[in-house]
Amino acid sequence: MDVALGAAVRIRRRTIGMSQEALAEQCGVSFQQIQKYENGANRISFSRLVQIARALRCRVVDLMDVLDTPGHDAVGDLDLLSRMRTPGALELLAAFEKLPQDARASLVSFMRALTGPDGSLRSKQKEMA
Repeated sequence: MDVALGAAVRIRRRTIGMSQEALAEQCGVSFQQIQKYENGANRISFSRLVQIARALRCRVVDLMDVLDTPGHDAVGDLDLLSRMRTPGALELLAAFEKLPQDARASLVSFMRALTGPDGSLRSKQKEMA
């Protein structure tokens, strides 16, 4: 849960274009502390969560929504949040959204061709074996 909440904070922060330093300054903590919150290494207290939500110009429930939304696949949501923490994932998604639909389909086909059925990157050595 700490990882999922931290990922939600990171996604919101990056969506509005705020740096970790700016968020830290508004919350009265170090940017390293924000990193720890976002990575799930440190638990966010409720009072700190309120500060973070105010700084991110959203409601606390907006950040916690993924943790407690009835009818949603919680495991899938947590998996998505975990994947969004991958370096470059948000930038890649932003660029992907700007592509025309046919280019998106071509890119997805290309990426599937690069990866095997298990999602791991294919290599020339594997294909030659």
